[in-house]
Amino acid sequence: MALELVGKLIKVLPEVSGQSQKGPWMKQEFVLETLDSQYPKKVCMTAWGEKVNDLKQFATGDTLKATFSAESREYNERWYTELRAFRIEIAEGEETAASAPAAGGYASRPAQSAPASAPSKPAAASFNSAFDDDESNDLPF
Repeated sequence: MALELVGKLIKVLPEVSGQSQKGPWMKQEFVLETLDSQYPKKVCMTAWGEKVNDLKQFATGDTLKATFSAESREYNERWYTELRAFRIEIAEGEETAASAPAAGGYASRPAQSAPASAPSKPAAASFNSAFDDDESNDLPF
């Protein structure tokens, strides 16, 4: 399952390397902040192997598009989730930011956009106003 996230690079953590039975390895974690203007979220991702070198070409504050896979595994009855970035690239200007999903800035691939003629709700409406306007939305049970 491939997912995409568009966000601003806010932090690159130190590189970690080691030796395993299969040979040397290296990884580097980095943090992207989603472009959602109301509730931006910070997401920590991991680059492994040669992707560590690819990450070095970006500076803090760059808007990136990361394609990644999510995987969870259990260790000592605890679950650990890793977001492994396998493609990191500069986002294409404002077009990418405008087409990024509003709910957190991430989407599963392939992304499907809503029709252009679909009406949108006003952002300034309060939560309770949706329930106050229409009493016919009662549940049938």
